[in-house]
Amino acid sequence: MADVDRQEEHARLPKVARPMPPLTLYQAIFLGIIQGLTEFLPVSSSGHLCVLPWIFDWPIFRDPALDKTFAVALHFGTFVALFAYFWRDAAVLIVAWARSIWERRIAGDSNRKLAWLIVVSMIPAGLFGWRYEDLIEQKLGVPLLIGLLLVGFGILLGAAEWRGRKARATEQLGIWDAIIIGCAQALALFPGVSRSGVTITAGLFRGLQRGAAARFAFLMSLPIIGATALYKATELAMEGMPEGLALPFAAGAIASAVSGYAAVAFLLRFLQTRTVYPFVWYRLAAGAGILILWAVR
Repeated sequence: MADVDRQEEHARLPKVARPMPPLTLYQAIFLGIIQGLTEFLPVSSSGHLCVLPWIFDWPIFRDPALDKTFAVALHFGTFVALFAYFWRDAAVLIVAWARSIWERRIAGDSNRKLAWLIVVSMIPAGLFGWRYEDLIEQKLGVPLLIGLLLVGFGILLGAAEWRGRKARATEQLGIWDAIIIGCAQALALFPGVSRSGVTITAGLFRGLQRGAAARFAFLMSLPIIGATALYKATELAMEGMPEGLALPFAAGAIASAVSGYAAVAFLLRFLQTRTVYPFVWYRLAAGAGILILWAVR
């Protein structure tokens, strides 16, 4: 009888809701897939990763420190994807770059020239990121600005497709191309711009073929993404992995690597025969949707 009374008393006690973890395994995998796809498709990975947790009201959106830490795992995954796809090109370019220094000669070798153009293109983004990355991450990852940038740079991408001559191959790149496209890459720090989107836009405006613009955009982003991943991983190693989140972090990194590799392969094939207009329309629709949600919330 006493046991029955205790059971009834326990049933009358208010139920205490279990606190939701700051990042579940399924959320990590979902965000990893989104990161991999949107890092390399011209639609802005940082914009999607800022907006989606906001839309779903996930706890990670309310924890900037955890959000920034999780981004380390996702950036590592996308670096692995890009390196896995371009490792042969990267090896050839590194050897060509080293030989150009040893022999003090660039002319006559297209790989040496391309290697140095990639080095030149890294300088604007590296300097801009070193100076302003923390400010941009802390102040500008808001839905209103992301929506506006998705629309604005989507229109620029469409204009580049419309006006670009699309006649020049990668071998015809010059120093001014590297400087201009490198300066464009610096704008990718703003959530909503898109690294691949803004560099492909600049390449098309410079008269590059779609495939050449995308290939150069990926090759020039490889050292930047790698350096960023290494730098942030070092910070994470010093601060330590958040307790209980090792599995979601690993799952997110793997998901971003797999989806990122698929996105790179898809885009390079897609742009051989098709225009960038589908991505323009997506950016306009996504940007408009975000602005509407921001207005009604």
